[in-house]
Amino acid sequence: MSEVKSSQDEEFREYVAARSAALHRAAYLLTGNWATAEDLVQTTLTKTYLAWSRIRTTDSVDAYARRILYNTNASWWRKRSNREKPTEVFEDRPDHSRDFTEHSAVRDAMWRHIAALPKRQRAVLVLRYYENRTDQQIAEILGISVGTVKSQASRALAGMRKRLGTPTEALGLAMEPRKAA
Repeated sequence: MSEVKSSQDEEFREYVAARSAALHRAAYLLTGNWATAEDLVQTTLTKTYLAWSRIRTTDSVDAYARRILYNTNASWWRKRSNREKPTEVFEDRPDHSRDFTEHSAVRDAMWRHIAALPKRQRAVLVLRYYENRTDQQIAEILGISVGTVKSQASRALAGMRKRLGTPTEALGLAMEPRKAA
């Protein structure tokens, strides 16, 4: 019995080593915060470990873990309204160059607009454009139909276009007129 448990534990360790980085990236894109992403991945891996003896022999271990990740995030998201809200965000490694400032402004503006999307639309965009998943894979991970994946992606992109307007409006940047050469 203990040999079987050791074998299962080793398989789980191998799974964590192979998929942990991808789970962390997806969690960060969903939460926008590394600390929350770490908590989300830990919870996901704990729940996956508890079900490991049932799911380890299936081909859908990764889909199961991702489903837990997205469902747990949705559950946490519903509970966040009672949490403390930060008033300022500080970069870990500030860089005062203009390129960094512009890049940071673009990234932050995009993240604000993505974060404002409904949770399922946000999950579909993260899976499609960050993880390069097919519509079929996204449907399996989220437990929805392929048609729903397509409609959620379409609605999310339309909402982003509507919110963003022109790039300068979206970023709140004033563009200087170009001088003739």
